[in-house]
Amino acid sequence: MSTSEPGRPPRTVALFSGHMIDAPDRKAPRFPSNKEPIAAAAITNALSEVGVQRGDLAICGGACGGDLIFAEACLARGMRLELYIPFEETTFLANSVDFAEGNWHERYLAVKSRAQLHIMPDELGPLSADENAYERNNQWMLKQASRFGDEKIAFICLWNGEGGDGPGGAHHLMEEAERKTSRIYWLDTRTLWG
Repeated sequence: MSTSEPGRPPRTVALFSGHMIDAPDRKAPRFPSNKEPIAAAAITNALSEVGVQRGDLAICGGACGGDLIFAEACLARGMRLELYIPFEETTFLANSVDFAEGNWHERYLAVKSRAQLHIMPDELGPLSADENAYERNNQWMLKQASRFGDEKIAFICLWNGEGGDGPGGAHHLMEEAERKTSRIYWLDTRTLWG
């Protein structure tokens, strides 16, 4: 345990992956912005079902949509939060936060101010030729979640059950997390959105 982790080891490590809010010009809707309250309620319910407590650890990315909604819900419960992003921050914000309508940039900054931010190229070095940044970031988050023991991981996934727009994403982390834990909480957006 690093010196930046105060207090006791977490009883639970809540690991998250989920869809970003749709870009305004997205052709096939996946996470329309008007579904945010539904997603927030589902994530809050999942955290209650997991039984997280103050001082437990939350791990996620920092993208608009699922990641930041999850991060806000965890901080509201007094959890420690670690954000893992696959690019240097300016590039990440352009790709994964600032394209969406709304106040996602401000929400990212507010969450970051209460979290430990981990920037993959700074901590793990450059990508090798055969690596995908998003898959590598997923593997990194899962490895960090496992450092207290696989039995402590609860994986919450806000996902439509389909392949993503590219490598990585919720589908990839769902497959990887299933190798580590049986505590999987799939928030199926096909059902949630009605």
